[in-house]
Amino acid sequence: MALRLSQADLLDALDAEATRLAREANRVLPTDPVPTCPGWTVGDLVAHVGGVHRWATAVVAGALTDNVADDSEFFAGPPDPDRPLPWLVEGGNALIRALGDAPDDLRAFVFLKNAPPPKLFWTRRQAHETTIHRIDAQAARLGRIPSTVEAGIPTSLALDGLDELLTGFVPRRSSRLRTDEPFRTVIAPTDAPVAWTVAVSADPPVVTDRADPAAQSVITGTATALYLGLWNRGDDVAENGTVDLLGHWREQVRISWS
Repeated sequence: MALRLSQADLLDALDAEATRLAREANRVLPTDPVPTCPGWTVGDLVAHVGGVHRWATAVVAGALTDNVADDSEFFAGPPDPDRPLPWLVEGGNALIRALGDAPDDLRAFVFLKNAPPPKLFWTRRQAHETTIHRIDAQAARLGRIPSTVEAGIPTSLALDGLDELLTGFVPRRSSRLRTDEPFRTVIAPTDAPVAWTVAVSADPPVVTDRADPAAQSVITGTATALYLGLWNRGDDVAENGTVDLLGHWREQVRISWS
């Protein structure tokens, strides 16, 4: 089963999730808290997403082979604090245009392990960045973490996001997922014939795209539940075995883009 979505499918997902994010943000106040991002308000969330979209646009449209030297201009927030949503939508639209116009052989800075070619990398990264933060805006509206059903994330998008998270983010040297006693955990969606094994030790985690039958624990749930759970946006997953990867994950895994 293919895990990675196509460029066209990811661009469609980005477009759809950017629209959903703006709609959710429009239903709450900028001062409302975001339960899934402790300490953040909706205004902080909008400023972050709008900044990330502008930063990614600068990399893609400028075909930058190194990261920007100073990203402060992107994360200054909307120029008119009383009208944050037009600024958010404008940034998302500019990103979608830049990704659509970029050549397939784009040469540009990327920052994950196992990254696909830059155009696909940036479309994929921003599709999932926007999806997860749409969940945050939805949580602000609901006053709690959305259920897996309420989140409404397609299985194919969730599988692609799990693959990016597990094979791209988790194995980086900057990963804090470490333990003195090595162990292996299988992550297995219940609605797709795929699995990953995460080997945790005092070194950076090692992730393989298959189930290790000798692993000490197994984490299961639908692809969407696992996607939300491993992004620390849901609890509809189960772990069985002699170790507690989820406990380590909750304490140690904090995803950043650099």
